[in-house]
Amino acid sequence: MLSVSQLLEQADVRAAHEQIVATDDQTLVDQIGLTEIPAPPFGEELRGRRMVELLVEAGLTDVHQDGVGNVLGVRPGAEDREPLVLSAHLDTVFPAGTDVTVCVDGDVLRAPGISDDARGLAALVAVARALSKAGITTRRPILFAATVGEEGRGDLRGVRHLFRAEGTASEAAGFISLDGAGLDYVVTRGLGARRFRVVLRGRGGHSWNDWGTPNPIHALGRAVGALAAWPKPTEPALSLTVARWGGGTSVNAIPSEAWVDLDLRSESSRRLDDGEDRLRAVLDRSVAEENSGVTGQAGGLHLEVSVVGNRPTGVTDLDSPLVEAALAATGAAGAEPRVTAASTDANLPMSLGIPAITLGAGGSAGAVHTTDEWYRNEDGPVGIQRALHTLLLVSGVG
Repeated sequence: MLSVSQLLEQADVRAAHEQIVATDDQTLVDQIGLTEIPAPPFGEELRGRRMVELLVEAGLTDVHQDGVGNVLGVRPGAEDREPLVLSAHLDTVFPAGTDVTVCVDGDVLRAPGISDDARGLAALVAVARALSKAGITTRRPILFAATVGEEGRGDLRGVRHLFRAEGTASEAAGFISLDGAGLDYVVTRGLGARRFRVVLRGRGGHSWNDWGTPNPIHALGRAVGALAAWPKPTEPALSLTVARWGGGTSVNAIPSEAWVDLDLRSESSRRLDDGEDRLRAVLDRSVAEENSGVTGQAGGLHLEVSVVGNRPTGVTDLDSPLVEAALAATGAAGAEPRVTAASTDANLPMSLGIPAITLGAGGSAGAVHTTDEWYRNEDGPVGIQRALHTLLLVSGVG
């Protein structure tokens, strides 16, 4: 594999490298414009249409939206080989109706989703634009993908569609996700996540006249307390988050229904299995305790546990050419590489044995997944150059 310095000795690569700096203002305009197009969970259509326009303008061919809404475009390679995928995600965590107007505060841009993942999307366009302007032909084809459903209840539905048995990327040689800001991290381990909606239903009743009727909130409260008291498993670690809960209709009524959303995370699928078994056992015990004074089934609580998300674990070996390229490109960018784990679109190809990593797209950011999210463009172009160099080191230059 070439080094980054050797790569930059080639005139066309150097031109693409310089193009990223020359068009940085346009990249920020793209980032702001994409941020201000709402893309709530399962509502990415409008932002997807804009990405189609931007990728066509950036010189890609066969740009289109697939059956689930992913935006795809291709740069053909010099050789008929498996493609390398460069990806960012369209969706945000914010519900419909969230104000996504970008506020400029000096050198800081503030808006929900300005970093995660409008930055990745703008970087995706910037890399495509630089390759086209410089006239670079890579050896492998490059599939550019803006995916739906990376966040929350989306459960990686866009990238799952790409990698299904007959999908566009089912035989990809590698996968690079651009997700948020940053210059140093290289995600090589997929943090698995298993998410549950727990619903308890009973007959409910009057808070005085029916006092003693099994109360689903009492049962859930008991279960949540027991779950929160778990000792934290280590090596491999397992986290449990009680994310949301609710139920009931009135202050003077025993509720007939209550619910809670739970999130388990680990780098180990075995640990996730163990965590799920323990979670279900705690819920069963809590319901049994609440039902202990009830004769027969009619007056008791009924438990329903649904898996609403199952993000697989995975690992890309450190000696993979893709990881070696990313580490080299990070060092050449002047940053100390930080190899880490995260839950991103790269989880899915990792789980299939396809080399996959996630990179930040330059700049710095904070308050991610909150309405106070912000982005600052320090070393922004350098982060996009890092992505370009990683891509070219792996794909080869024709």
